[in-house]
Amino acid sequence: MLTAKNVTKYFGGFQALKDISFEINKGDIVGFLGQNGAGKTTLMRILTSYLPATSGRVIIAGEDVTKNSLAIRKKIGYLPENPPLYVDMTTRDYLKFAAQIKDVPSKQQHSQIDKVLTECDLKGVQNKTIRFLSKGYKQRVGIAQAIINDPEILILDEPTIGLDPVQIIQVRNLIKNLEYKRTVILSTHILPEIQQIAKRVLIIKAGEIIVDKYLKELFEKQGGQQKVFLRVKGKKDQIERAIKEITNFKQIDINSCDDLHSIKLEIINNVGHYNELTDKISKTNSYILEIKEIESSLEDVFLGLHSTKTD
Repeated sequence: MLTAKNVTKYFGGFQALKDISFEINKGDIVGFLGQNGAGKTTLMRILTSYLPATSGRVIIAGEDVTKNSLAIRKKIGYLPENPPLYVDMTTRDYLKFAAQIKDVPSKQQHSQIDKVLTECDLKGVQNKTIRFLSKGYKQRVGIAQAIINDPEILILDEPTIGLDPVQIIQVRNLIKNLEYKRTVILSTHILPEIQQIAKRVLIIKAGEIIVDKYLKELFEKQGGQQKVFLRVKGKKDQIERAIKEITNFKQIDINSCDDLHSIKLEIINNVGHYNELTDKISKTNSYILEIKEIESSLEDVFLGLHSTKTD
């Protein structure tokens, strides 16, 4: 569906992208994750043919974006970080305009507009002027214009930036509802965004891809990232000494209130044994009130990768 081969981009003497290569299959939901300034937006603009690469190639559905950019753009829906909205238009008029410039056949425009209004939950504001819509609704209008031509690939650059928590959830749910209909590429620096929407992540740092994995595989291979939470009643110094004696557990946090302690441990190499842990702590005349495993988050993985990669 989409292939990037050795894509490099210079702005004057500054190298924004460094020899980036990857493939995205039809139906994938892929998250581009990186800190601000990592090169995500530059890469998005190259993929959508809005910006030429200095070197390298991008192939979409078998066509080179530099040789047939107009045909490629018909296959892509693009939501830039700042949606290109005409705020003096009503929602419906704007979507009609978007359908016209994207060459949606005139006989299909009415039905296609109704379709995206429903998909993006915009029926209730279709006759309202965009200027008076909330930020969340404006973002939905931006997504609606991106899918008005029923593209094969949907590219979203920071789709929830500037939204309040309720609007973020609404936009995320909207994106997830689109996943079975088209390939989705999502760029963000917000870690939970990737974890809740995408199935695969490309982590970009300083213009380079440092990770390209499916999330399940990424978590499985971060062996030292699994954690255990305990609530224990007893003497803090004795409990800490007992934990230090256990090879496959490492204490990373402890919060105490009198003789009650909330403890987080890291399982080393996925071989921590609860029996040894509970036996050691029990021998200090302490009482384990709660013990449970904490699932790794993408934030744990991301911070771990950034701490081990050189700048």
